[in-house]
Amino acid sequence: MMITQTAVPQGSLIAPYVHLEPHYTDCFEVSCDHSVTLPLFITVFYTQRLFRAERFVLGLVAGARSTDADVAALAQGLTTQFAVWEVSERRNDQVLLVQKGGRTCSWLQVGDGMLRFGSVVVPARGRGGTLTLGPVFHSLLGAHKHYSRALLAGAARKLASV
Repeated sequence: MMITQTAVPQGSLIAPYVHLEPHYTDCFEVSCDHSVTLPLFITVFYTQRLFRAERFVLGLVAGARSTDADVAALAQGLTTQFAVWEVSERRNDQVLLVQKGGRTCSWLQVGDGMLRFGSVVVPARGRGGTLTLGPVFHSLLGAHKHYSRALLAGAARKLASV
């Protein structure tokens, strides 16, 4: 299974962020042998073992507990709230979740035989008043990319066994 980092697709929900400086955007994709609906991708992505660990940490650190029932409600479009995120926009093939503080976004897309996962990091005003992503972001970027690949790979593996 090959997870590749690719350009953000034009027309995607995160495409408007690509040219906003100094926003950070990324897109990772993996091919999928069978047709996958967005609700199924959401369910598998957010209930896989690796993301369950993140959900546990978010429950402890941010008081944002979430359950598999919460994931199911998100997947079926019955809620716009999930852990620390809120649905910003949703289409038949993709969903954009914005962290409640507004600094990060997570995006999932299905279609064209591909599964895609992307992120947006929104800059904040630095000490001089200029927009910046900051040193913490830059120091964690490598880990973020590795984690993003691992999340997408985990979801793809789980889907392959469904």
